[in-house]
Amino acid sequence: MYLEELKHTGDFLTLTRNNEFHLPPEQFTLANGTVVDVLDTGVIQFMPSNYGNKDIVLSSAVHGNETAPIEICDELIQAVIKEQLLLKHRVLFIFGNPKSINIGERFVEENLNRLFNGTHALSDVQNEERKRAANLERYVREFFTSVGAGRYRCHYDLHTAIRGSKNEKFAVYPFLHGKPWKKSQLQFLLACGVNTVLMMRSEATTFSYFSSKQFAADSFTVELGQVKPFGENDMSRFAKTKETLTALISQNEIDFGDFNSSDYELFQVHRTINRTQQDFSFPFPDSAENFTGFAKGELLAVDGETRYLAEVDGEAIIFPNANVALGQRALLTVIPMEIDERFV
Repeated sequence: MYLEELKHTGDFLTLTRNNEFHLPPEQFTLANGTVVDVLDTGVIQFMPSNYGNKDIVLSSAVHGNETAPIEICDELIQAVIKEQLLLKHRVLFIFGNPKSINIGERFVEENLNRLFNGTHALSDVQNEERKRAANLERYVREFFTSVGAGRYRCHYDLHTAIRGSKNEKFAVYPFLHGKPWKKSQLQFLLACGVNTVLMMRSEATTFSYFSSKQFAADSFTVELGQVKPFGENDMSRFAKTKETLTALISQNEIDFGDFNSSDYELFQVHRTINRTQQDFSFPFPDSAENFTGFAKGELLAVDGETRYLAEVDGEAIIFPNANVALGQRALLTVIPMEIDERFV
């Protein structure tokens, strides 16, 4: 069927975009012994002949208009299929929402990154994004559990943000339910060009939280800059990210050098503000950047009759979106935190 063209071009992204909802599974083996499994549209697994102890998931296009991560993963997939890059570990690549890629929108009917960890099943009304979330959970589950216990697991879900940020690149560390945070993961992120990390304090419906909670994977939502259309990304700004991801999948270990806490800027979630009323608005302009701080008492949001004021000096905004569905998160606020004994 499609295998000969895929073997020749390595262009799994175009194949995915031409088959928005389904692609029949196929398998082939590269000359270097790597087994390639196309599991579905946008889901491709690589298993080297002598794979190491890491199981790695790299996902992008959970929001279809976030193109830079899609381009990074596309280049990596092509390099593997063309045998320009030799893997040392099992890797699962995912393009999350193919139709939203094609229409250049964040999502089609419903935000895919609000449907993981079983949330997709909490409605009698099913759409393609809910079905996709269920399928992606299944593929990740099979990937992490099919080889055996005791292996290292990680999942980096790559995004770009709707608006600009005072800290251009940042990562979201899912809630770990009391388990310690890892300095080695901060070092990995720093090698990717990400020195700002947001520590979550509650459960979530995101793809990264699903892998963290269900499989104890080192898992992050990684924001690599601002949304831009295909062809408008300055890929030189993502060189460190691509280089580090390449090393992750093609080297047994990465040497990050000594840990230095001064290299990082960490924040913890102060509170979540949900939209509950049709009359919801922010007092700041659309140009306001992530991590913009407010003085205590300044207005942050208006939700019907409820006015949210900054509770502490320096309370900063993250992911403001007044157009979310009722009941969904419209804003996170964060405050700075220090690296302490909770990091190992």
